[in-house]
Amino acid sequence: MTSYRALHDGWAVTGGDVDSVAATVPGCVHTDLLTAGLIDDPYLDENEKELAWIGHTDWVYETVFQHAGGDGRTDLVCAGLDTVATVILNGVELGRTANMHRGYRFDVRDVLREGENQLRVRFGSAYAYAQAQRARLGGRPNAYPEPFNFIRKMACNFGWDWGPTLVTAGIWQPIGLQSWSVARLAEVRPQVTVADGAGLVEVRVRLERETPGPVTLAATAAGRRVAARTEGDEAVLSLTVEDPRLWWPRGYGDQPRYDLDVTLAGPDDEPLDSWTRKVGFRSVRLDTTPDGGGSAFTLHVNDVPVFVRGVNWIPDDVFANRVTRDRLAARFAQAVDANVNYLRVWGGGRYESEDFYDLADSLGLMVGQDFLFACAAYPEEEPFATELAAEARENVVRLSSHPSLMMWTGNNENIWGHADWGWVEELGDRSWGAGFYFDVLPRIVAQEDPSRPYWPGSPYSGRDDLHPNDPAYGTTHVWDVWNTDDYLKYREYRPRFVAEFGYQAPPAYATLRRALSDQPLARDSPGMRAHQKATDGDLKLQRGLDAHLPPPRDFDDWHYLTQLNQARALSTGIEHFRSLRPYCMGAIMWQLNDCWPVTSWAAIDGDGRKKPLWYALRRSYAPRLLTVQPRDGVPALVAVNDSAEPWPLSATVSRRTLAGVVEAEVAVGATVAPGSAITLPLPAEVGAAGDPAQELLVATADEHRAWWFFAEDKDVAWPQAKFDATFEAVGPDARVKITAHNILRDLVLQPDRLDPATEADEAVVTLLPGEEATFIIRGGAGLEPTALTTRPVLRCVNDLV
Repeated sequence: MTSYRALHDGWAVTGGDVDSVAATVPGCVHTDLLTAGLIDDPYLDENEKELAWIGHTDWVYETVFQHAGGDGRTDLVCAGLDTVATVILNGVELGRTANMHRGYRFDVRDVLREGENQLRVRFGSAYAYAQAQRARLGGRPNAYPEPFNFIRKMACNFGWDWGPTLVTAGIWQPIGLQSWSVARLAEVRPQVTVADGAGLVEVRVRLERETPGPVTLAATAAGRRVAARTEGDEAVLSLTVEDPRLWWPRGYGDQPRYDLDVTLAGPDDEPLDSWTRKVGFRSVRLDTTPDGGGSAFTLHVNDVPVFVRGVNWIPDDVFANRVTRDRLAARFAQAVDANVNYLRVWGGGRYESEDFYDLADSLGLMVGQDFLFACAAYPEEEPFATELAAEARENVVRLSSHPSLMMWTGNNENIWGHADWGWVEELGDRSWGAGFYFDVLPRIVAQEDPSRPYWPGSPYSGRDDLHPNDPAYGTTHVWDVWNTDDYLKYREYRPRFVAEFGYQAPPAYATLRRALSDQPLARDSPGMRAHQKATDGDLKLQRGLDAHLPPPRDFDDWHYLTQLNQARALSTGIEHFRSLRPYCMGAIMWQLNDCWPVTSWAAIDGDGRKKPLWYALRRSYAPRLLTVQPRDGVPALVAVNDSAEPWPLSATVSRRTLAGVVEAEVAVGATVAPGSAITLPLPAEVGAAGDPAQELLVATADEHRAWWFFAEDKDVAWPQAKFDATFEAVGPDARVKITAHNILRDLVLQPDRLDPATEADEAVVTLLPGEEATFIIRGGAGLEPTALTTRPVLRCVNDLV
């Protein structure tokens, strides 16, 4: 029977002027140097720029281990080496690698010794390798002045407009010895499909053999077993499960999974190898049927059209070994609590882990996985052609068993870049990646994972005769909003599926204070500048404030207002896109998470704290959404029902003064069918303001509420905030009740300013005169009540007028 022994102990790393220090495997050199006290935390202050030397240095990892010998074959299995590695065992070079995104296996039976063995992995500088490839093949345009497109390594290690430049090296995935004889399961690729009420499991197996002869393969799932005897290196096992329980995206049903066990036995039925996964029965297809408005882009799961309420996902830490299953589970819980149903794994990061996909499977979170190309022209010459094909096949096979995986996408923004960013003139006749996106990758997906759709790029319109970012076709990225235009422009778009759109804000105050020693904190203080990676990011933040909100008087005002503006921007876009259902069938905001403390587009900052945006997402992504949208220049009520049951809507819409006086009111009602949106026009006496700066609309239906303000906050004379606040400790938590004496616009309570371990359960709450809101402060029982209920902890727009 195959056996595996991890080689994770006793490692040391050496490089440059660094003498040997203890190393963690899996891990990377940055975290090893940090643990040894040889570098300062790269996430704090301006330390990042002082550590650039690490990525330009060669490193050597070394360990000594004991081996007892034995019969048969033994392989050294390297699941992930980052990145330009030479593997040496007992002085013998086993091989060289240059791809972080795939594994390698070396036959070491003739090199291993009984007793003590020395294993060394030399890592050359990723910069030196990438720059040499660029010099050999000729430069290619990219979005950042770094050579990330000339090495098969996580692109965002080289910095991004939200990420630090920290170019890692190390043994980042497990490494160990696998011993086996006769044959082993080299590859197991299950295809799980559903048709006519029956589930089909087709298991394709590839064997690696040491000796010829018959072996027996068997597969078991849902109480069914099938076996076959073979003398070849490949086999297919098929079994049918009648009436399986279907796996559904969250909100549409349950997520049952079945154990799939594959075993390999030798000529005398002795066990040789085994493989086990959980699989789910479900079908997925992508509808791109042309229609009068362009062409659809709709995911159907189990033949049900699903509106994608999505978030883009980046690596949750620059240093992959710090992203544990518990950390992923916490982040996924935050996504689920925000009513997210889809994670798009962005192409500048990694093929995500088994823990990532297993958690997504269990929670019903749909996943779209980009192949790893982002914002650059990529060479198609060797060694990249061979490496990319091997990388893609390995990861498609690895992930194909997961029911949460909905689709593969060829790249992030490269087809768009080629069309729009001046690449054609710069490239001349040099390759840029088209052969990968339109030939190599679709062939690999068709061969290895034909049950899932493939789309060549994000964005991509689906037709060569159209602009790749045409909103009426395929997938769209909306980045003129933020880069050049105000967020109200979202309402000018009529997209079929929006795969990226977003707006920036700084992280939580406690996150800033942990990461920055600036005294005082200021928009342009050194640490704040170092943790703003977007070109002209602060100018764009200010432009957004100028369009909507009163001017900030100090840093505390600026922090509150920029976070508030981010929340409003995304709510505006999401609710508009959802109101277009079924014409538009997906919105994937940029981005859920951060990899370090930074001013960015994230809803959850680099310390895992929720920005006000997160609370806005929870409302705007609710399965049932009540929203006021402009239709033909006047406001109308739109109800969106993504739930599985009809929504008997009975709403009251009133036009009121800021003092709460009802100027006009109407009752509207309808039954909103599952998977639909309806628009309810409003009569002129409700929808038209007599004095835009003094009036607003509020629509209420049970627990659902929607607002419409006729004027921007900067043009409204908000009354001075007057309210009563009560504080009550409830076990470890605190309950804060705010009773409004007058209208309070967008209350936000930030208890982390007093204690970094605390968190409010709600934010961005508007109250009419006489209304009340209760905030639960987790861990807040010991907070000082007056500090908790006054500026700068408790904020509303009224404060600034």
